[in-house]
Amino acid sequence: MSKNLIIVESPAKAKTIKKYLGKDFEVMASYGHVRDLIPKKGAVDPENGFMMKYQEIEKNSRHVNAIGKALETADTLFLATDPDREGEAISWHLLELLKSKKLLANKTTKRVVFHEITKNAVKEAITHPRDISIDLVNAQQARRALDYLVGFNLSPLLWKKIHRGLSAGRVQSPALRLICEREQEIEDFKIREYWTLEADVESNKEKFIAKLAYLNGRRLKQFDIENGTQAQEIVNQLTQIAQGKLYVTKVEKKQRRRNPTAPFITSTLQQEASRQLGFSAKYTMSIAQQLYEGISIEEGAVGLITYMRTDSVNLAQEAIEELRSFITQHFGKNDLPNQPRVFKTQAKNAQEAHEAIRPTSAYRTPESVKIYLKPEQFKLYELIWRRTIACQMNSALIDMVAINLSTQTISKDNENENIFRATGATIAYLGYMMVYQEKKDDLKEEGQKILPPLKEGDKVNLIQIRPEQHFTEPPPRYSEASLVKTLEEYGIGRPSTYATIISTLQQREYTVLENKRFHPTDVGRVVNHFLTEHFNPYVDYDFTARLEDDLDAISRAEKDWIPILEKFWGPFYNQIQQKEQSVSREEAIQARELGIDPKSGNPVSARMGRYGPYVQIGSKESEEKPKFAGLRPNQKIETITLEEAIELFKLPRELGITPDGNQVIASVGRFGPYIKYGSKYISIGKEDPYTITLEQAIHLIEEKKLADAKKIIKDFPEVNIQILNGRYGPYITDGKNNARIPKDQSAEELTLTAIQGLLVQASEKPKTSRSKKAKK
Repeated sequence: MSKNLIIVESPAKAKTIKKYLGKDFEVMASYGHVRDLIPKKGAVDPENGFMMKYQEIEKNSRHVNAIGKALETADTLFLATDPDREGEAISWHLLELLKSKKLLANKTTKRVVFHEITKNAVKEAITHPRDISIDLVNAQQARRALDYLVGFNLSPLLWKKIHRGLSAGRVQSPALRLICEREQEIEDFKIREYWTLEADVESNKEKFIAKLAYLNGRRLKQFDIENGTQAQEIVNQLTQIAQGKLYVTKVEKKQRRRNPTAPFITSTLQQEASRQLGFSAKYTMSIAQQLYEGISIEEGAVGLITYMRTDSVNLAQEAIEELRSFITQHFGKNDLPNQPRVFKTQAKNAQEAHEAIRPTSAYRTPESVKIYLKPEQFKLYELIWRRTIACQMNSALIDMVAINLSTQTISKDNENENIFRATGATIAYLGYMMVYQEKKDDLKEEGQKILPPLKEGDKVNLIQIRPEQHFTEPPPRYSEASLVKTLEEYGIGRPSTYATIISTLQQREYTVLENKRFHPTDVGRVVNHFLTEHFNPYVDYDFTARLEDDLDAISRAEKDWIPILEKFWGPFYNQIQQKEQSVSREEAIQARELGIDPKSGNPVSARMGRYGPYVQIGSKESEEKPKFAGLRPNQKIETITLEEAIELFKLPRELGITPDGNQVIASVGRFGPYIKYGSKYISIGKEDPYTITLEQAIHLIEEKKLADAKKIIKDFPEVNIQILNGRYGPYITDGKNNARIPKDQSAEELTLTAIQGLLVQASEKPKTSRSKKAKK
């Protein structure tokens, strides 16, 4: 075996690095984390200095064992996990685990980091090792402890007060709050009508549009013209005054400089990949990981981009020099600034030793590596490459023109002046824009409008004045890109966690993504209301951001992690204890009163139940027992009306009688809509139980009977035993017990006695649940 053993996190990275080093180096993967907190109460002990109880991660134990085996013949262990807190923690945990197994006797251990997987970077790192940074490890441990303490104490309270399976998270919950608050803004939004007037104008056969800016000498505001009648009166007035002509009273020309955006950091890469490529944050990080860890190209396996988890916009000096050289060769000196561009990192706690996300070589153009990349890898690499090249190019120059057009000639008395304003822009010099242009969220892309050459005193033809109706629009729901941007602005979480936050919100069914926009579900809104009402400090944006600042201070050795945990835990634990006693389930689920049922006179309410949202007629105080009905898939607690709620109680519906005399009923159960005939049930899938007809139901019943007939191999109705075709082959059932048929026996040839014997054997076998198996 080799004298030197290098440990990285992934086998792909190990494979790439192995090719750079000689026979004296063996490279192995830990496959991520090797230890984690024990998954039960007491994993973090606040009473004993927040002592953390770890255990080896079972699925990775064989990889740890393989590392231990390789260490037997190695002299030096190089820990080369990722260059961030998580990577530092993985190295520390691996070291602790190997120590506990007594595998490090007489071994030298070194920590090495590299931000790009290229031959030079790897060899440079090996020659300049360091010790594990205990400050970075403590910051990661503090983060893990906080997440555990919140999750393991707040989630059970949600289970008790709302329903099982819910979770709360230190960062997840403020993110949910953002989405729910935006939804509330949209629901509270009052639409207002307003009108604008636009003039279609022509000069030397060139047509353009101008918008009314001043009416009778007063600048128009958004809601000055509120209806069509008022708009038409103004159109008639101005048309009469203008008599088919408008006069140029002012021409403003400005040249604006547009600078390139900074190279990518994790959050901006996620945002731009979402806007331009339609990639989710999680998918973006997965593809970026592949580009970072190594792609086999003509020159061999090489990492195409630098480390993709970073909040720094810094570029290494050698990278800047290479970029300037590339721009000079491929675009010319005219597109290169006199001095390199330096960007300031916005994140106040950015790790400045890190670099921005950039290609490891500017000369490795997207087209030159396209044949080696999958389509999604190529798209992301091209985006990163273009953004990086553009950041060191000259600014673009935009010629801006604004023209005032009056219904009267130039006058010193402007009291009665009516002015239309036309604006236009042309790109005078592309600069960096020939390589890359950033997209913006929720802004309509406007084309460049070119206006004809005009000067003060010119007269133009007025073709017509048009009234245009508009309505104010509510704020847009968050997209992945805008949510990531907002989380970053608030300082909630860190770039490396955004993809996980978004994924968790969807997995917990707190939000759904429709048309690439986040909508909170009923359960998401109930959970958010509970948390903001009863645990507001812990889902407060500023509180969450300050906690992130504290964690960053720990990583810089400016603060000790234990006092920060103590400061958090005391008030939080007291709040948990208090709310467990003082908040009833009725209060937690926040029933919404809809009105009175006209038949019974009882109140109708919408609420969250253990199996999802439902409506209820009556209450505990009602004489009659309350009635319940589940909401339909497109209905929400916050928006369902009294009329819609009462409609839900029309189920179960009696459809009629089948030809063989069975009554047919349509209804909705825990597992969706169904029809019942006799004692049998059939799922009706996408059919609507409120509108399905008897004919449609009979058709489904006949289809079910045909499918069942094909399923039956043998039937013994007198003893209620059947041999059926199952997913894994024929089996015997009596409705209570199932028995497999031995491979050496034919289902068709089995006698009733043999079948009954197999069922007896099956019933006598001890049953082991999956959950019990999992615990072993």
